[in-house]
Amino acid sequence: MTLMNRIRAIAFDLDGTLVDSVPDLAAATNDTLRELNLPQCTEAEVRTWVGNGARVLMARALTHALGRDVTGSMLDDAMPLFMRHYERHLECHSRLYDGVIETLNELAAMGIRMAIVTNKPHRFTLPLLRAFGIDDHFELVLGGDSLERMKPDPLPLTHILDSWQLGRDELLMVGDSRNDILAAKAAGIASFGLTYGYNYGEDIGLSGPDAVCNTFADILTRLTATH
Repeated sequence: MTLMNRIRAIAFDLDGTLVDSVPDLAAATNDTLRELNLPQCTEAEVRTWVGNGARVLMARALTHALGRDVTGSMLDDAMPLFMRHYERHLECHSRLYDGVIETLNELAAMGIRMAIVTNKPHRFTLPLLRAFGIDDHFELVLGGDSLERMKPDPLPLTHILDSWQLGRDELLMVGDSRNDILAAKAAGIASFGLTYGYNYGEDIGLSGPDAVCNTFADILTRLTATH
């Protein structure tokens, strides 16, 4: 039997899974730091800070720039600046990973329902999907602020299970970070981990996904492999 015999829907992470968005996140972060008269960071550093939502990214950037923990009030002041700068940079340098469009098209042809489950604020998620022409593939788009809790909490995934009336063996989570895998485990569903994204410098395999994929197209290979 193949996993495809059971899977009816897939929840995809966004940043580091479908889209390499770090160049624009780094530009927005540095514009924010510059406006606050703080030292700049590198794109490589930003790659290790993303994955837990915009507020955590900014907290990590400010902590790095200040050399100490950032206060809540300073973070509150910085967030509107970051949001304004990121809105301006949203699709300047971001790009789809290889094989994304082709694989999404094949999954759609197979009748697989698809959703986005990201920790990125919802206000940025839909415009980014539209910019790359892939928004029509996703019946449901959940940002980090769409529900009361975000990954690694299982709530976004259990929300999909309930909304689409799926069994736990019928939904698959695909992502690049331990937050994706932890959320899937907590929801009791299968997960695929991608090796090319952002995972704090850790091997995604250490989080224990059901399969590890080196490319986006590998998702189809893993789904159709005989177990």
